[in-house]
Amino acid sequence: MSETFTALVIDLVDGKPKAEFRNLGLADLPDHDVLVEIACSGLNYKDGLAISGKGRIARRTPMVAGIDLAGTVVESRSSLWKAGDRVLVNGFGLSETEWGGYSRFQRLKPEWLMAIPDGFSFEEAMAVGTAGYTAALCVNALEAWGAIKPGAGEVLVTGAAGGVGSVAVSLLAAKGYSVTASTGRPETHDYLRDLGASAFIDRASLTEKGGPLQKERWAGAVDSVGSITLANVLSQTVYGGAVAACGLAGGADLPATVLPHILRGVALLGVDSVMAPMVKRKAAWATLAEHLNRDHLAAMTRVEPLSRLPELANEIVAGQVRGRVVIDVAR
Repeated sequence: MSETFTALVIDLVDGKPKAEFRNLGLADLPDHDVLVEIACSGLNYKDGLAISGKGRIARRTPMVAGIDLAGTVVESRSSLWKAGDRVLVNGFGLSETEWGGYSRFQRLKPEWLMAIPDGFSFEEAMAVGTAGYTAALCVNALEAWGAIKPGAGEVLVTGAAGGVGSVAVSLLAAKGYSVTASTGRPETHDYLRDLGASAFIDRASLTEKGGPLQKERWAGAVDSVGSITLANVLSQTVYGGAVAACGLAGGADLPATVLPHILRGVALLGVDSVMAPMVKRKAAWATLAEHLNRDHLAAMTRVEPLSRLPELANEIVAGQVRGRVVIDVAR
């Protein structure tokens, strides 16, 4: 093992978060029971906020950024894991209250780790990453609620060309749903069509304030945008439908009324990926293993070096990143 290695660390400078590369040693890492050599991490919207300083994601500093990771157990003081195990972590406070994945090595609590499902490489596991795992949580939530059925009604995906949206489109299409993709980037239509989208709606039409009860259209929806977009989606959801909400790319506010819920029985299903119990995590990854088209995953993914993270962070916050970005932490 290297005596020192590079990590992306967030500190407070003049009261504001600032990310910079720093050399660390094993002695600098937290005193948790499992040491993992990280192969790769992913770039998520929350990572972009943390690194760019446009959001106060790190609740304590110094903080190694990166909300997910995949790698190999090197040492373990826990009976749950042994050297050589292939593991991943999504969430559990990484990059917020616990040191995260933008580092060659990390020490982690054993209960955070999950075995990488058979058939997934490290790169594929992080191509899915927190964004794809969240998409699977959303799809599972909609199906568990009973709001959507294959071949019956449209399922909307907002922010469709992003990480959550791309995986949601692919999963829903593979399961036989009619998927409508909402995006403000017409140049991504061919990409989304290849993933399985059958119709498109301009995101601008969902960002204008509308009535509390609009024409019914969506049997269900996966929303990563929030704000006015989510309010409009709720008001357009059919009687008994449901919306799985998992993000706030458009804002944390929700300027809505109770009318869709009490007059149409529309359900708003909150989906949290950070502290989701392990049973939900395993179910989400089982959905991904069974239904996510690997060719789609490859088409939506690119691999970038750790050194490009500051630039990439600004791009993802500005909505300029398509699909998924895997971060090779060794470069």
